[in-house]
Amino acid sequence: MRNFAAAVLIGVLGLNAGSALANEVNIHKYTADEIKSACSKAGGSFSQDAGGYGCGTDCHGGPGTDCLVSCKNGQACVAQVIGRRKPTNLLSALQAPAGSPR
Repeated sequence: MRNFAAAVLIGVLGLNAGSALANEVNIHKYTADEIKSACSKAGGSFSQDAGGYGCGTDCHGGPGTDCLVSCKNGQACVAQVIGRRKPTNLLSALQAPAGSPR
């Protein structure tokens, strides 16, 4: 989880530097199993610790920090995505729309 937390921190700091390029969206409350399943489908990296769980992807089918979903235990999850996208489900939060540039 330390690697994921470090990646999230780097991603957040990097995204804040270009806040016009980043979007943070509150999404539904998902279980760790739901996040893990969606993360696997999106090709991301799942992490979990005592405080919560999450997934990071490069938005194009691999692990990374460009698209993140993080959840604190018992709370709604937060998705951090590039641009002004409004993800409607976990996969749309972890993957860029078809045809998006890399």
